[in-house]
Amino acid sequence: MANTPLAVLDLVPISSGSSAPQALRNSIDLARQTERFGYSRYWFAEHHLNPGVAGTSPAVVLALTAAATSTIRLGSGAVQLGHRTALSTVEEFGLLDALHPGRFDLGLGRSGGKPPAETRQPALVGGSTVVDGYTPNGLRIPARFSFAHLLRSPRFALHKKLLQQPNAESQEYAEQIDDILALIAGTYATAEGIEAHVVPGEGADLQVWILGSSGGVSAEVAGANGLRFAANYHVSPATVIEAAEGYRAAFTPSAALDRPYVSVSADVVVAEDEGTARELATGYGLWVRSIRSGEGAIQFPTPDEARAHVWTEEDRALVEDRVETQFTGTPQQVADQLETLRDATGADELIVTTITHDHADRVASYRLLAEEWSRRA
Repeated sequence: MANTPLAVLDLVPISSGSSAPQALRNSIDLARQTERFGYSRYWFAEHHLNPGVAGTSPAVVLALTAAATSTIRLGSGAVQLGHRTALSTVEEFGLLDALHPGRFDLGLGRSGGKPPAETRQPALVGGSTVVDGYTPNGLRIPARFSFAHLLRSPRFALHKKLLQQPNAESQEYAEQIDDILALIAGTYATAEGIEAHVVPGEGADLQVWILGSSGGVSAEVAGANGLRFAANYHVSPATVIEAAEGYRAAFTPSAALDRPYVSVSADVVVAEDEGTARELATGYGLWVRSIRSGEGAIQFPTPDEARAHVWTEEDRALVEDRVETQFTGTPQQVADQLETLRDATGADELIVTTITHDHADRVASYRLLAEEWSRRA
């Protein structure tokens, strides 16, 4: 596992005092730079109605980035299927593949859809017990964070109102994945035998991924279809072990994959020395608070702006699990933590997401990490 690939996840963050156009230019530049540094793939997330995030449409940003890069794989991390159809998704990525064949990952997420019929917390199946908040090799697994207040928030209701047609209902997730796979394969047909063929899209050379934060529906769908799975330590660190193990337990070999393949994400900030890295990461807690409170991601603050915030106990509770699981430090320190994450989860690949106020610091963080990681290969 010494040659574990590193990938990039980008939200296209807007720094305080900057703008969405500059954030987009920065992200395209970062994709060029990380291609040169040796990262394996570059994914764009999908977020809406956030004043500090410009990544609203992965397919559009991917088209722009594909034209500016040449070798790095590009993908969505993830397309939010809760307000989309299988056809629109395959058409968009079919268009991308038509001009840049074989370069795209179609990462699919369940966000915005109907809740699963049954919510469960699967038992760990691989013996990766967690004692006093740590795995045997020392990975921090904090207490579960409840997202219930976000699902009840007026902002969440507004998302659904603006993203979905009136009175529309999201398709059942497993069925939606089946339809996407059938449309790509050219095997889609209704119960009455009516076929659908997507041009371009059918036969597209896409690597299909499922993204998930728990061992529930997403992990099961990924495993049952023999697809690659990305587990989100950076979003839900409490459930990363169950997500990876739930996927492996459900895995059935497919034409695309003969064994489980798991990628795991982490928030990372790297600098030449630990003090500088922690200074660069100062705004992270306040940024996470804006998301977890339901207000929407703010523009990423400077360290001084972040220090000016007066924290309440409620604020600290909102961000504690995320702040304590961010990997911050020197290249050696962060690489050690990433190895711990890899070994605890059995990850085949690691996804790094880094946000700093200044673009140059963000680029340097990815460069320093890549240099250290290559020395360990």
